[in-house]
Amino acid sequence: MKTSIMNKNILATAVAGMLLVGCSATKTSGNDLAISNPIETELDLTKTTNDKVPVTINPGRFTTEKVTYRLPRVVQGTYSVSDFGKYVDDFKALDYKGNEIAVTKVDTNTWEISNAISLDKITYLVNDTFDIETSGGIGGDTPFSPSGTNIEDTNYVLNLHGFIGYFDSLKNSQYKLEVVSPANFVKTSALQEVASMKTPEGNVTTSYFAPRYFDITDNPMFYGQLDVEEFKVGDIKIVLSVFSPNKVHTAAKIKAVMEKMMQAQKAYLGDVNSTARYDIYLYLSEGKETSPKGFGALEHHTSTVVVLGESMSDEALAETMIDVVSHEFFHIVTPLSVHSEDVHYFDYNQPTFSKHLWMYEGITEYFASVFQINQDLVSEKEFYEKVMSKIQRASKMDDTMSFTKMSKNVLEKPYAPQYYNVYQKGALIGMCIDILMREESNGNRSVLSLMKELSAKYGKNKPFEDDKLIEEITAMTYPSIGTFLNTHVVGTTPIDYNVFFKKVGLHIGEGKVKTNYLQNAGANIVTGDPATMSIVFTDAVKDNSFWNENGVKPGDAIKKVDGEEVTMATVNQVLGKVFYWKPGKEVEVVLNRAGKEVIIKTTTTQSYTKGKSLVEKPGASAKQKELKKAWLKS
Repeated sequence: MKTSIMNKNILATAVAGMLLVGCSATKTSGNDLAISNPIETELDLTKTTNDKVPVTINPGRFTTEKVTYRLPRVVQGTYSVSDFGKYVDDFKALDYKGNEIAVTKVDTNTWEISNAISLDKITYLVNDTFDIETSGGIGGDTPFSPSGTNIEDTNYVLNLHGFIGYFDSLKNSQYKLEVVSPANFVKTSALQEVASMKTPEGNVTTSYFAPRYFDITDNPMFYGQLDVEEFKVGDIKIVLSVFSPNKVHTAAKIKAVMEKMMQAQKAYLGDVNSTARYDIYLYLSEGKETSPKGFGALEHHTSTVVVLGESMSDEALAETMIDVVSHEFFHIVTPLSVHSEDVHYFDYNQPTFSKHLWMYEGITEYFASVFQINQDLVSEKEFYEKVMSKIQRASKMDDTMSFTKMSKNVLEKPYAPQYYNVYQKGALIGMCIDILMREESNGNRSVLSLMKELSAKYGKNKPFEDDKLIEEITAMTYPSIGTFLNTHVVGTTPIDYNVFFKKVGLHIGEGKVKTNYLQNAGANIVTGDPATMSIVFTDAVKDNSFWNENGVKPGDAIKKVDGEEVTMATVNQVLGKVFYWKPGKEVEVVLNRAGKEVIIKTTTTQSYTKGKSLVEKPGASAKQKELKKAWLKS
């Protein structure tokens, strides 16, 4: 379900603050006719004009005087308002003689059609969202890039919720989708393909089938000049589709990284096979004014759409893809196999939200970290650094806010600004439950085994009751799990992480902490200055060894990095590269210090800051060491 989106702002958070033919059958909601007479839809990519794709919707014959048609206001996984109706132009309802029928636009996403008995079809044009992004969907008024749409000669990002809507009375109807495209286009989608044929004009019409509207929104497509690779992970076919505008990165190179990582994930998951196919769609932004700016990913049940910068080095892209896609792939556990009624019966116009983002996003994010130490992809020290980074970031959020209350009210203030904490404290909640489960079971049970038990009880077609989940988990596990959840997840008591680290022979101590060139142990050292529309170093730069040794002062504005200007429009692209600097790189940074130009030309060294680190506790007992081994390696 965003989403998560994975940590949908993976790079943005590094610089956070800087920025068809008519059908005559009668069709009513829930009847058997909906099975044999799907809603017929068509996207014609060969008739795109001014970045607008023509869409045709043929719902069949109605027996009511009025019907309501909607584009999604909110889509699953984003936890924010997208208003896809904003991108629809020239909306028309036509009768069987081709005459227009009266239509009333009720709100941004809703059209009411009169005399629906005579309705043959709906037509409209859809604008894309990529080339009108103002801030990458992060605090802006456009959808977050991985949930958005792209329409251009060489690439179409078809997040179908941006093109196809639904009728209120036909939410459970099946859909037949036809996409007309140029014959030279490569296409990928996990949506079931029914047929493909050439048109008299030499194009290709591909027909797809969706059991219900949810499957339309849950199965994105890529069309265009794509680079596609496939591989197997157990019984799951992985399809990797890459669009690199300037051919900087190839699917073959990325495949090597993804295959190693996902094989390790599968080894960690064991016998979880909830999908036969999983798609990864990677769009690489070339950094132009009309390019997408919201770097990160949006998960679907069996796929993920990823948007990152094309200018990233091979090493940086590999590192980011591991972090991003590992999170998204773990969503095959939750919410694919374990989800609430709010997810299963999602309302795209006025959604209600589950209380349990700590599980959907938090535990998923925890899996994305702990599997790497479990499968020897990272060292213990690297894993501990990631844990401490999450503790540091979580400390900047409201640590006394009820997590379940925040989740339930995630679109509203003051809860919406706390959403990012699902990837920080949410993951730490998963860690604490994992340690408790290991302790209570002498190392034999874990948060992963708990999720497998929940998957076996529910599965993708049976939602749980939201208000009963914690009670059920407590009954399935131990009283200590229920106490923890009610105290720290439902309740408002902050977690003392040292209590849990002590169980595994660790503790948080003070010392020198390795960090990067934009943060001090997860805390940003740069921010946006609204008055000057520039990116400046904060007071925290004094505690970053690299910048401090090179004479950088608080208030210095970054003008250029290695010849690239830093503006509000380019900040994600340029500082995204800085985020992945490694020691030994020759760099040149131009600063503005109170109107005077300052040039720093140097070779990067490892940067450190003062802070807290997670280390082994002197005198840890054999029992503590054994529990740590079970936690990290079993």
